[in-house]
Amino acid sequence: MSAPHETPHGEAPPTAPHATARATTEGTVYTVTGGDWDEVVQSAAKSDDERIVVNMGPQHPSTHGVLRLILEIDGETVTEARCGIGYLHTGIEKNLEFRNWTQGTTFVTRMDYLTSFFNETAYCLGVEKLLGIEDDIPDRATALRVLLMELNRLSSHLVAIATGGMELGATTIMIYGFRDRELILDAYELITGLRMNHAFIRPGGLAQDLPAGAVDHLRGMIKTLRTNLPEYDKLATGNPIFKARMQDVGYLDLAGCMALGATGPILRSAGLPHDLRRSDPYCGYETYDFDVPTAETCDAYGRFLIRLEEMHQSLRIVEQVLDRLEPGPVMVADKKIAWPAQLAHGPDGLGNSLDHIKNIMGTSMEALIHHFKLVTEGFRVPAGQAYAAVESPKGELGAHVVSDGGTRPYRVHFRDPSFANLQSMAAMCEGGQVADVIVAVASIDPVMGGVDR
Repeated sequence: MSAPHETPHGEAPPTAPHATARATTEGTVYTVTGGDWDEVVQSAAKSDDERIVVNMGPQHPSTHGVLRLILEIDGETVTEARCGIGYLHTGIEKNLEFRNWTQGTTFVTRMDYLTSFFNETAYCLGVEKLLGIEDDIPDRATALRVLLMELNRLSSHLVAIATGGMELGATTIMIYGFRDRELILDAYELITGLRMNHAFIRPGGLAQDLPAGAVDHLRGMIKTLRTNLPEYDKLATGNPIFKARMQDVGYLDLAGCMALGATGPILRSAGLPHDLRRSDPYCGYETYDFDVPTAETCDAYGRFLIRLEEMHQSLRIVEQVLDRLEPGPVMVADKKIAWPAQLAHGPDGLGNSLDHIKNIMGTSMEALIHHFKLVTEGFRVPAGQAYAAVESPKGELGAHVVSDGGTRPYRVHFRDPSFANLQSMAAMCEGGQVADVIVAVASIDPVMGGVDR
């Protein structure tokens, strides 16, 4: 990367540790190089011991996406570890500034692509705070948000356990995990029309209501999952090989979690029952009966046990949602915010209801104009800022939403748990074995779509 840098006449150009300078007619040009990697290699080369630098990733199959791990090793022992991120940068947060508030859901759902509904909910809760319509969200919409998030917690934990098992060589767990995840993805497809990247939760409510037969389908799926989940316990929990690979690996105690900002199963494996659904409830979670599992192991094995138990608790919550689900609207009544006005399933998928379009085009010019402005321009959000946080499968997921009073966000920034939790990688891995790095990273369960926003 080159950039002109002009210096006052007669002055020496400033020195840059990662750049070489050359003079041009436009001034001094610096060619910037990969300084961090070069420094590590040079310092390792100068040392007199047997330490070498290993580049694990970003294409390594066990680094959960394009995560680069720079390891300094002495034999089989990791003496220094650091993360290299940014290989999957999407610019999602910046892109939000160029779309209206409702269109923002199509971006945020793609951040951590394994927890789409949590991304959408955190964003929409922030927008609704700015709009001042938190108490106007229909009860049915709030209940369905809880249902979708808990299904999403199940599918995310299944991927964590499946891929973590695969990286250890436990291929049976991997097969079982993806088998059960398919059941949940089928439910997503039935409800939203998509298996991933739904953009279904919107400011003010949901895109549409449950389709016919969805409740019966979900009850059947819950019954199947209740039969299947104990299999993971039988396969892994008491398995001496599995325990030997997981116990005392990726160790991080409560003090380390607090210092590094780790949340989710990492924090709860250190014995602290911190869960935003309990400590700072949203979407009516205070009205549901569930437990917050913890462990005292501070290691990868404890995080596995917590995820396993959290899946059982999520099934409890989903059943409670289905039992208390009452008929009603799923979008705020304010037509200046409610968008889209009507959706329907057609032969080409989910889209505008043709009956609704025919109605507004044939009966009311004002309704047609309003619909056009709402879709093309979007609604205005009062100036201000708000922070909304949810308990995602990986920890605290927060959305800081800023409005300048326009139809587009001025700034949206996410506190993604994968990004925050990756800070603990060095503390978990340094002093351990190279083979244990894979186990430690798997126990963090990072998704790079959420890290490189």
